[in-house]
Amino acid sequence: MKALKIIGIETRTSNENGVAIEDLGKLWGQFFGENIASKIPNKISDNIYAVYTDYESDYKGKYTTIIGCEVENLDNIPDGLIGREFAARKSEKFVAKGEIHKAVGETWGEIWAKDKELNRTYLHDYEVYGEKAQDPNNAEIEIFIGIK
Repeated sequence: MKALKIIGIETRTSNENGVAIEDLGKLWGQFFGENIASKIPNKISDNIYAVYTDYESDYKGKYTTIIGCEVENLDNIPDGLIGREFAARKSEKFVAKGEIHKAVGETWGEIWAKDKELNRTYLHDYEVYGEKAQDPNNAEIEIFIGIK
């Protein structure tokens, strides 16, 4: 996976008892409801990133999710938003295809089922919502998992 500079909004959550579904639903709602993408300066593209980082342990522990856009630099981070930089790392790419929520959920299920064999780093992973993710009923989302 390439190095990333992201500006956006974040939340701390966990996959336990469906908490992430509620927390991430709220974060996505805020991102679109407040038109966060329009407030982000120096965007490289209109792609939206969901970055998963600051893992407490593995996919069963707490982690931080950032929803935002890739930027050229972190020199100008608007009030209320956060900026983070992530180093380039070795990764494995997965592609979620179909109805957006179902496809992403099922793909993460496959990733978690392969957790040990993937030899994940748990430093950061991310999803890319680009042009192919525009139709929510027939979307294609790239998911990059950091591996050792």
